[in-house]
Amino acid sequence: MAADTLFHRITDYANRADPYPLYAELRAERVARQEDGSYLVGTYHEIAELLHDPRISSDRRNRSVPDETLGGEEGLAPSFIGLDDPEHHRLRGLAMRSFGPPHTPGRIDALQDEIAGIVTDLIAGFRGRDRIDIVDDFAYPLPVTVICRLLGVPTEDEPQFRGWSDTIVAGFDPTPGDDPVERQRAGAEARKAMGLYLGGLAEKRRAKPADDMLSAFVSGDGTDGQLTPLEIMTTSVLLLIAGHETTVNLITNGVLTLLRHPDQLDRLCKDPMLMPTAVEELLRYEPPVQLLPQRTPLADIEVAGVTVPKGAPLILMLASGNRDPERFRDPDRFDPAREDNQHLGFGSGIHSCFGAPLARLETQIALTGLLRHLGNPRLTEDPPPYRRSPVLRGPRHLVIEVDQG
Repeated sequence: MAADTLFHRITDYANRADPYPLYAELRAERVARQEDGSYLVGTYHEIAELLHDPRISSDRRNRSVPDETLGGEEGLAPSFIGLDDPEHHRLRGLAMRSFGPPHTPGRIDALQDEIAGIVTDLIAGFRGRDRIDIVDDFAYPLPVTVICRLLGVPTEDEPQFRGWSDTIVAGFDPTPGDDPVERQRAGAEARKAMGLYLGGLAEKRRAKPADDMLSAFVSGDGTDGQLTPLEIMTTSVLLLIAGHETTVNLITNGVLTLLRHPDQLDRLCKDPMLMPTAVEELLRYEPPVQLLPQRTPLADIEVAGVTVPKGAPLILMLASGNRDPERFRDPDRFDPAREDNQHLGFGSGIHSCFGAPLARLETQIALTGLLRHLGNPRLTEDPPPYRRSPVLRGPRHLVIEVDQG
């Protein structure tokens, strides 16, 4: 791929802090073919239609040039987000039975007090400090603790997941011009190690079940059957990665956005009941997942007058669609009370994020707690240093100063 292509510039780390002017450039083209044969789609209505189009595959094995980066001997089989129906529907349904409605409708709501308690404990750790790293001290430990408790991971084992998770996420990095082989190999090995750990823990639950999702996975008995041991490993890895990586970014991006908009921060402090709609606006304005790089047409399709051939890599730029002026009024303005906010922050269609209710709940409780207890928070660096990934975009560190009172 030539160094000056739009996708190269979007994924260039130099533009990580502010990719939005490049998204505006993409929307002007609507669909942009890149020199490697991939197609970028940046407009809201086209992205939404493609996410609901049964001719669009999430399985990279359907690409005209085979993608060797998923699965393989070093890693695990693709998780259900990388599969199509009917296999996607079966695996997602089995995972959902132990996570949410209709089978376990109260699991997420029942976590409210526990999440609030974790938030309170983390904030208590700020006492006596005038500098706090929102990522390391708060946004990372909260969701990883929650998802580990949901799955049934012992507290003492939680720290090792950060190394695995960071390596796995680095393997998703599609930055052009960067040799992906070693990064993907390391990601596959980390994914395998995490999967083997979680699979072993699930087997222990088979003999001695508890009130957690791993126990539910091994004891489930529905019309769609049970998850196999390999499916338990791949599904558990997916839930742990997706269950905290996106929430880390959502919380951190939320704090950064509010500190950049002190009038809106003050508004939320005075009216905390506005927080649910504020979180929806954060999902639109600074989404934790910026793009979906693994969609493939199963037939030639037309998108905004451009023919995308069967098997071509199709990259859906969710964050660009969320700032589309054809869909959102004054899209570059952060408005916590925005109405008609059907954003793409959690995707859409059959592959929409099924962990969205948990991410929303965690973020609402987290931001409410921070606003209540942090005295006069101030950024020490703007923009802050960002994580390498252009897919899961968020600050690597977000250091703030606070007044101790």
